[in-house]
Amino acid sequence: MIEPFLEVRNARKNFGFTTVLDGVTLGVARGEFVSLLGPSGCGKTTLLRIIAGLTGADVGDVRLDKQDITRLPPHKRDVGVVFQNYALFPHLSVLENIAFGLKGRVAKDEANRIANRFLDLVHMRDFADRSVRALSGGQQQRVAVARALAVAPKLLLLDEPFSALDRKLRETMQIELKRLLRELGTTAIFVTHDQDEALVMSDRIAVMNQGRIEQLDTPQALYHGPATSFALQFVGLSTRIYGKVIGHQDGNIIQIETRHGLVRAPGSFANGSQVIIGVRPERISLGVHDGHNSITPQLTDIVFQGARVQVHFASTEDEPIILESSARLPASLAPGEAVSISWAPEDTLVFPRETPA
Repeated sequence: MIEPFLEVRNARKNFGFTTVLDGVTLGVARGEFVSLLGPSGCGKTTLLRIIAGLTGADVGDVRLDKQDITRLPPHKRDVGVVFQNYALFPHLSVLENIAFGLKGRVAKDEANRIANRFLDLVHMRDFADRSVRALSGGQQQRVAVARALAVAPKLLLLDEPFSALDRKLRETMQIELKRLLRELGTTAIFVTHDQDEALVMSDRIAVMNQGRIEQLDTPQALYHGPATSFALQFVGLSTRIYGKVIGHQDGNIIQIETRHGLVRAPGSFANGSQVIIGVRPERISLGVHDGHNSITPQLTDIVFQGARVQVHFASTEDEPIILESSARLPASLAPGEAVSISWAPEDTLVFPRETPA
């Protein structure tokens, strides 16, 4: 097994009586881009700050490139940080901001040469002499990334750097940053609460919930094989239905009783188990198909999204039923009518339900 380039072991952090990190262990390979994904308050920013040395862990240690950096101050960790507000120096020009971290490390001419190289990499050479106060949000974000990378850190940490940008610019910056980091071979950890952002940018995603990592996996594995009901709910849209296991069929197929009828799924739950059924919306189709699970809920809304159409069906607030299709839907479909939908048993995910129905 390859030794992690960055390793966080058993990190615990309390603020007063509140546990923010509850024994987090994380390994990141050299050159890997890992996103910490989760809702507000799940501990992702605290974990990032512990790695940066801006917050001390109550328990646990941090190793970077085989060196224990747990007790090193931030400026000795060889870690670059891009904050949510960019933290640029308003009295300096764009070039001076990028060259700032090189002072004392290299001669001024060399610092300017390196700064200009990174201006080119982030497509900002024409803005070298401008005040950062004259830049747009997206341009400031580019300067902040260039400044962090100019000192060639072993590790780059990014704390929701795109949160203040509009959607189109945010999507552009995601692709540009991913390209830049791969070109430089930079190891990076990226904090976000935006699942689409994490899926687009990451080599692996750590889904965090209540101070713990619930699943650390590739975007594809996380989406198609969530390990917990929280991961299912937080990463991508999903149809979710409550049910109770009432029997077994050949192999590992279980029968689940729901308020919509009988559903079959792979699993090894005992009879009587309360479960949550999950199905990705693109796996569901209109009509009844042989060998598939089929239910007939009431259609409530059709949402046009350009290349895709979402069809929503009547459900409780925490039991959404959603079909998603790239095909043209029948014009006769209308809210209020009962519509048969179906999906394959093998496309059904099953998780234990913590609160009995």
